[in-house]
Amino acid sequence: MPQEPASRIYLDHAATSPLRPEARAAMEEGFRIWANPSSPHAEGRAARRALEDARERVKAVLGWDGEVIFTSGASEAAALALGQAKAGARLVSAVEHDCILQAAPDAERLRVGADGTLDIENLREAVQRERPLVAVQQVNSETGAVQDLASVAAVVGEAGGLLLADCAQAAGKLATPPCDMAMVSAHKFGGPIGIGALLVKDYAMLEASGGHERGYRRGTENLPGVLGMVAALEAGASRPWLGEGVEAAIASLAVSVREAGGTWLSDRLANSCGYIQSIAMPGMSAQAQVMRFDMAGFAVSQGSACSSGTMKTSHVLDAIGVEPDVAANTIRASFGWTTTPADVERFRAAWLEMNT
Repeated sequence: MPQEPASRIYLDHAATSPLRPEARAAMEEGFRIWANPSSPHAEGRAARRALEDARERVKAVLGWDGEVIFTSGASEAAALALGQAKAGARLVSAVEHDCILQAAPDAERLRVGADGTLDIENLREAVQRERPLVAVQQVNSETGAVQDLASVAAVVGEAGGLLLADCAQAAGKLATPPCDMAMVSAHKFGGPIGIGALLVKDYAMLEASGGHERGYRRGTENLPGVLGMVAALEAGASRPWLGEGVEAAIASLAVSVREAGGTWLSDRLANSCGYIQSIAMPGMSAQAQVMRFDMAGFAVSQGSACSSGTMKTSHVLDAIGVEPDVAANTIRASFGWTTTPADVERFRAAWLEMNT
């Protein structure tokens, strides 16, 4: 029988991280300030003050010297940036999240190497056109590979283009990279579902669409969500994403996986964030593993949550040249602010038992 929720171990933070208590409290305050921030009366003005205060706090905690457009999440931010940027050709890396690929279906795909990093020479050739918009993730949602966005930004900037950084898996964990625009999603760092933002250096980089958010996004602002998002960011800014001892426990898990004949995909990467890991178990499909771990009380996934429900082959693993038999047996375990060393140790023991 499936384990009861209280005894379960959640290792799917890359899909959604549990709501931080600070975010919950901030949202309750947002529900108290219930008025529409665009209304001219006293209640509306109070809501507007709270919204604009939160906007400045988001800039401060992310170290962003530019503007913030609140959205419903990273997917909407991607659609806004790719659809409204005053730029020419759209270029995206081959390992981008589905929300990027779907927002720019005709975009040129940029190669990545077997180590997960963008092919800089390919990028240098591809940007030789009028004001391209290049979308590259900071941290891959399936493998945890970290891109060198400083180098990417230099190449794109030299060509006169714009760089859109997908920071959904990095915001609240890693420093904001150099870029012209960035996407963030609150539920990836302990904020509420349904709120995010597009950071943009200058509104002039976008075509206005009318409506709210200075005329760049339609729809009434989600004040409780915004307050929950900034509270989660501020709570996380004072402490590491992974608690004491968790990194060491993950390292022990990696050793056990290798010794048991499994594949620890981070071994192939040039740079890994550490909190997202792809793990292949020989002889058992990813689908079977996800179901068996679920029955055993562990929440893990097969790749990105936006596509794992389809159980389709990962375009990310394919793009970096992972062997088909390994890719078919690869699951994702992602760790976060609630993870303890004991959680990782229990997962290690369960993985080894399932692998026998």
